Amino acid sequence: MNIHQQPTGPVQATTAIRFSDPLPKSADVVIIGGGVIGLFSALYMNRNGLKVVVCEKGRIACEQSSRNWGWIRQHGRDRAELPIMMEATRLWEQIDQETGGRTGFRREGLCYLASSEAKLEKRAQWLDVAKECQLDTRLLSKAELDKLINKSGRGKGAHEWVGATYTPSDARAEAWQAIPAIAELAHSEGVQIMENCAVRMLDVEGGEIKGVVTEKGTIQCEQALLAAGAWSSLFAMRHGINIPQLSVRSTVCQTAPLPEFYAGNAADENLAFRRRNDGGYNLAGGARSDCYIGRDSFRHFWKYLPVASAHLPDITFRPSAPKGFPDAWSTKRNWAGDEISPFEEMRVLDPKPNLKQVETMRKNFSKRFPSVGKPQIQHAWAGMIDAMPDIVPIVDRVPSLQGLIIATGMSGHGFGIGPGFGKIISEMVRGKTSAHNLERFRFSRFNDGSKLEVGPDI
Repeated sequence: MNIHQQPTGPVQATTAIRFSDPLPKSADVVIIGGGVIGLFSALYMNRNGLKVVVCEKGRIACEQSSRNWGWIRQHGRDRAELPIMMEATRLWEQIDQETGGRTGFRREGLCYLASSEAKLEKRAQWLDVAKECQLDTRLLSKAELDKLINKSGRGKGAHEWVGATYTPSDARAEAWQAIPAIAELAHSEGVQIMENCAVRMLDVEGGEIKGVVTEKGTIQCEQALLAAGAWSSLFAMRHGINIPQLSVRSTVCQTAPLPEFYAGNAADENLAFRRRNDGGYNLAGGARSDCYIGRDSFRHFWKYLPVASAHLPDITFRPSAPKGFPDAWSTKRNWAGDEISPFEEMRVLDPKPNLKQVETMRKNFSKRFPSVGKPQIQHAWAGMIDAMPDIVPIVDRVPSLQGLIIATGMSGHGFGIGPGFGKIISEMVRGKTSAHNLERFRFSRFNDGSKLEVGPDI
């Protein structure tokens, strides 16, 4: 299989540095991580009058924020996430206008497809949540679905779906260009951004943050936001803060331009796909992922057992992570502020795609669209998804360390919900009470005796 590399994929370590502001002496808030959560938080904090600095060890959006599917999905969200996600979708539309359309935002809808009546019934159970939140999700009959996803154009012998659940107001965007565009917007409004500037550790005195120690020097501050994705657990552990986060590898690819069978996002039991603005489709293997076994896998085994058992057929376990990965056996767990940290040793977490999965995606796509056959793949990549045992993130202050907020474990859902949590975090740093119920995302839920409540699997 020939894969022709294109410039329309994830941001790489070789991408030219765009942001190199000088190290400030102080700030109101320092944000650790230049991904979707960190940048939207910075944008809204700055608009609320705070002096904000974003430190990114590699390049803006170089990891999962530019490697995801590009879905802006309300459909199928956890009940606690849905109101935040509905607001986030509105904010995406607003930000797209503010960036002159550079995010690629388009409301084209989302379908969860069902190949059997049993699967359709399971998907339909979520309609009660949608109705409660006044979301426009509805059930599609086979005839309605065949019209929406052009059956006549798909070809003879195409895979049959019996129906779907459908949210017309769901959207998509081009992740690889959207997050850098948001960074440029935030920077133009006064947010300071430094690429190639790893935060090594926090400067802590008497249980309070006094600053952050970067590879370029110390920035004095009383508040910091840890939004480092797959690296958050390692950074937190350095300060004695335990969060049960693991990372799994997800592979994505893009096809060459194809006829438009459907303009939105869709997924069935074995294939996820979305239309791209360049005329191709992004393909993914649905819930399929690779899990590298490391120290954290053993430490958090019991917490992950319920969700791992439910998704066992979709998970491929690997004996160890590549050298330099956050949970690799050889990765340092402790270092001093004047030492090179693991974050500098691996500027960009760039896992190799699972090419066997890519070939399976091609085959599955050809079964659903036999008029095309196996599509030409222009680019394949992978990302490490920061996951939590209940498939919802932590977005909360850390009780044991005054001034630290953690926003991580987005579990593959962070791109779409980014502006929603960004606004929430901007309120949190100012001591404001959010209009949303944040109990579900509390830091303490994994050690306060609460029963683990796993998010929806539709």
